[in-house]
Amino acid sequence: MPPTAEPARRPGAGTGGSGAHGALWIAVALVAAWSAIGPKDRFTWWLEALPALVVLVLLPAIRDRFRFTTLAYTLVALHAIVLLVGAHYTYAEVPLFDWIRDTFGFSRNHYDRVGHLMQGFTPAIVAREVLLRRSPLAGSRWLPFLVVCFCLAFSAFYEMIEWWVAVASGDEAVAFLATQGDVWDTQWDMFLALVGATTALALLSGLHGRQLGRMGFPAR
Repeated sequence: MPPTAEPARRPGAGTGGSGAHGALWIAVALVAAWSAIGPKDRFTWWLEALPALVVLVLLPAIRDRFRFTTLAYTLVALHAIVLLVGAHYTYAEVPLFDWIRDTFGFSRNHYDRVGHLMQGFTPAIVAREVLLRRSPLAGSRWLPFLVVCFCLAFSAFYEMIEWWVAVASGDEAVAFLATQGDVWDTQWDMFLALVGATTALALLSGLHGRQLGRMGFPAR
């Protein structure tokens, strides 16, 4: 079945929220500038920050052709900030989560867990929006399942990237992997992406649908 065409937008649809979208972009750009100043490890910084930097350039570049909802942009901005903070300190040494570890007696710094939760939470809404607007899945019961499948595939592919970087760079990838001695770290990462994706769909599908409706894209 060919992809469905996007419906004609209502007059002015998609123009609202421009100020908020610009503010989000500026916030991420400022965090990116801070993150790049004196990071703990420059090689790890590039590995961790690169996805956020790509998004910082890509989303404004495609905005005239595909403008996302404010919800999607907000989640992407939050995810980018999580990446940039982790890139600055390395995921295993974010100070606030060191304090949480020491205060509550945890065995590790759990900031990377937050990162992998976001790795499912944000892509779920982004994938849902793309599929609702550019595929025949609007109203289909398969939509949530396929969105979760996409998020799991994305998470698994990221784990393969970590593996390839480790093979190519050896000990230099230790901070990037952030396993902190946990032999089940890869499984935890993918599980948390699954939890993030299902949580995002459960909590935000209604709000997401209303925002799509205001933009002229019915999302049942």
